[in-house]
Amino acid sequence: MQIWIYSTSLCLTLMFFAGAVGGITTVATKTDFACVAECMCLSKTQILCNTGGLKGIPSKLPDNLEELSLSKNNYPVVRGDAFSHLRSLKRLNLDANNIQEIQRFAFRGLNKLLILQIQQNPLSYIGEFAFAALQNVSTLILAHNKIGYIKGRAFAGSTQIQNIMLNNNPLKVIHSNAFSGLTYVQNLILPITITSIEPDAFNGLEHVGFLKMTYMDLKGLMPFTFRGLRYVHRLLIQTSDLGVVHRNAFAGLEHVNNLDVVSNKIDAIDQFRLCANASIVTFRFHKNHVLRAPDYGDAVFRVNSSSIEGNHFPCDCQIHLVLESDFVQGASVNEFRRRNYCISTEFNGKSMDTVPLESIATCHDRLTKDNYGLATSPRSRDLALVLSSLALYVLNALSLSCNDLPSASSYL
Repeated sequence: MQIWIYSTSLCLTLMFFAGAVGGITTVATKTDFACVAECMCLSKTQILCNTGGLKGIPSKLPDNLEELSLSKNNYPVVRGDAFSHLRSLKRLNLDANNIQEIQRFAFRGLNKLLILQIQQNPLSYIGEFAFAALQNVSTLILAHNKIGYIKGRAFAGSTQIQNIMLNNNPLKVIHSNAFSGLTYVQNLILPITITSIEPDAFNGLEHVGFLKMTYMDLKGLMPFTFRGLRYVHRLLIQTSDLGVVHRNAFAGLEHVNNLDVVSNKIDAIDQFRLCANASIVTFRFHKNHVLRAPDYGDAVFRVNSSSIEGNHFPCDCQIHLVLESDFVQGASVNEFRRRNYCISTEFNGKSMDTVPLESIATCHDRLTKDNYGLATSPRSRDLALVLSSLALYVLNALSLSCNDLPSASSYL
């Protein structure tokens, strides 16, 4: 995917200069306006100002300019409304300009802009409202910079953007509300260096075709990480160290056609609940390694369809927690055990159906026995499961959220 994105970026750059090579001799002699000294004016609508050493945006440019390349100059700061006098712009290239800061509403007024390209700059962050009020942009390329974090509301008010490319940036932190107010994005591809996602990072991001999150190194998915993220065709969380999936991590995520959690390492699941009111159509949980299973009632998947296979789960006393959870939803216990595998000293890497369940005590019984020297009747655990299931049934019947439902352990 990274190769594809880079190739796309390269192709767009080449497209930017398409026609310049063949028409440079005739067009340059036909211009009837004063061209900026550091620029090459191919026509009134296409101007190249590359390697000119410019330290500011030229002010005397044609009002009907459609394509402007300002690469390899020196613009440490792109100021607010910097291009407001060029409302006919369709393509803007700001590559390799020593850009360190993009101020609020820098691109406001460019309602006809189709391609905005900002690469190879020492830009260390995206500030508030830096890319606010963009509309109908087909491609926003922010690759190959030094972006380390995105502040809240950086894209507020922007809509109908086909592709946002943030690849090849050392992006570590996504702050709360970083994408607030951004709507109708076809593809949002995050870089592979993320180490922290704050609560509400995606709050206000709506109508997304594909949100891709891969190769992250997180300490955990924090409570309300995905709150306010709505109307997503596909959300992919893949090949990452997710750390601990905390309670309410997925609370507030709504209207997702495909939620795919694939090939991740998960240290522990405190809670993983997808409630009926979240309207998740298809949930796939494939090829993950879960080191600590959720407690009774803390894995709840009220989705239209689910596929849970190729995963590795603990096969000590926690195997009972897994088998009595919604991870087994949509399949028989025996089928689930055949399709998933063990993490344990004795059965490591083997399918779960090789484990003799009758010989493994539940974690609650084992803990009670260790503490008091006796085993308890399974009645207390069974009663807790019944109460937990009943509470969940009532919540679903009332179309309320299941995220505040206490785990079964609270009844013990």
